[in-house]
Amino acid sequence: MLDINKAIESLNWDKEPRGLYEPIGYTLASGGKRLRPTLALTAAEVIMNGGLINGDVPEHVLPAALALEVFHNFTLLHDDVMDRAEVRRGRPTVHVKWDDNTAILSGDQMLIEAYKLLADVPADKLPKVLRWFNEMATAICEGQQYDVDFEHDAHVSIDDYMMMIEKKTSVLLAYAMKIGGYIAGGNESQLEALYQYGLHIGLAFQIQDDILDVYGDPKTFGKAIGGDIRCNKKTLLLLTALQTTDTESKAELLQWLIATGRDEEKVAAVTAIYTRLGVREQAESVMEQHTAAALAQLDKLPQNSATERLRELAEKLATRKS
Repeated sequence: MLDINKAIESLNWDKEPRGLYEPIGYTLASGGKRLRPTLALTAAEVIMNGGLINGDVPEHVLPAALALEVFHNFTLLHDDVMDRAEVRRGRPTVHVKWDDNTAILSGDQMLIEAYKLLADVPADKLPKVLRWFNEMATAICEGQQYDVDFEHDAHVSIDDYMMMIEKKTSVLLAYAMKIGGYIAGGNESQLEALYQYGLHIGLAFQIQDDILDVYGDPKTFGKAIGGDIRCNKKTLLLLTALQTTDTESKAELLQWLIATGRDEEKVAAVTAIYTRLGVREQAESVMEQHTAAALAQLDKLPQNSATERLRELAEKLATRKS
């Protein structure tokens, strides 16, 4: 497979004005899982593997894969400003290292750079790819707004939460799969299976992220633990806890949701309530259901080494620590 890290490193951010481009280089050099471009390339390989030599994916799939990664990182710059997050991938976030204006403007430029990369998609594939990319981008913005709205909404249901994370997180993985498979020549049923695989691993990925935000190790998770608790984010853990019939635990939890100025104490207390109610185990059960649904989609695709890697990836994401 094409080396996505080398391809990202080859992008040139050493140009003026440095205040605009240096934060982009800093963000993309911070690593991360490269999950979205890897999914696009792997989806292409699933479709094309029978006619490939040594499993190589043709270069014409790479621009879309890079566009997806640059777009994803653009959303992180803006998300970190909105969430006031101080650490990302074990390093200071852009708005902390520079300032809010830099994070916003460099993020804007990253969005432009993503579309510049898309322009190199083969001309016969570009109209659909561009339409899907825009659908994906709109869904992500909608999901982010729902996430913000839900912080101040006392009547958010688990169904609301699942809809929000599907838009905010899952559609990017789903469209990465679909776009990669489409450029490689996949048919309609194959593209739907790829899309559904990405959608379900995205849901599983976000639920695991919610779990790690409470129970993860900051050294491996790459950011501070308890961020969701501090800002009362509606996660599957919180919504499950609020459904409890344990009236004493629910009353205590509701008191902590309105508490201010006691962040560390709040994180410890809410985590203890989650543990007492067993909500981690309930969230893990939902995550496992979506992992199983993703794996079921792979049975509808050509069976080759790339398909097997997708199978391994789904299982790995469900047990990740970072």
